[in-house]
Amino acid sequence: MYFASRVQAGRMLAPRLVDKYRYENCAVLALNDGGVVLGAQIAAQLHCVLGLLVLSEIALPRESEAIGAIAMDGTFSYGSNFSSGEIDEMQSEYRGFLEEQKLTKLHEMNRLLVGGGTMPPELLKGNHVILVADGLRGQSLVTAAEAYLKPIKHSRIIVVTPMADVPALDKIHIMADEIHCLNVVDDTFEINHYFDKNDVPDHETIVKIIENIILHWQ
Repeated sequence: MYFASRVQAGRMLAPRLVDKYRYENCAVLALNDGGVVLGAQIAAQLHCVLGLLVLSEIALPRESEAIGAIAMDGTFSYGSNFSSGEIDEMQSEYRGFLEEQKLTKLHEMNRLLVGGGTMPPELLKGNHVILVADGLRGQSLVTAAEAYLKPIKHSRIIVVTPMADVPALDKIHIMADEIHCLNVVDDTFEINHYFDKNDVPDHETIVKIIENIILHWQ
């Protein structure tokens, strides 16, 4: 399944949530900038807040698939598809590389955080958290989001995405209370491949979308 844009994908997914969550306490938390574009369509329909959970994936040298992701609070999570033995081996062989990457990613994320757009944890407490991404490949982002949310006393976790591969869905089925996914993919194409239009603006515009979401409630 292909989509004209992330806006279109968001408009396809939003009606699936309206009847059940329109009058509930919800917060839409995007896992990437593309998720903000898509999640804005959902937040506008549900009359709820929108924010960005800044995450960054880390891959080993010569590997295309991320082995884990670091969150904006510094929490690092390995993809849950790795065994404890595999993790121990990676930590032993790539310790220096991993620590360097963590520091680099945190520095990059801190630059983004200065501009705003993130959601204070207190806005998630007691709420249904709707995790939104424009596509999920592998388990690292979902695992990192789960680790970030674990100490926060939220209500339900609803994962919404236009597409996900099988490893991502396997993890989502374990950590989420509800899933809305339009397309299961089994190839290695990048997320942009599934959208005719790359409608992810610069990060400054992403922050404005988040800050002005109340003006677009429908």
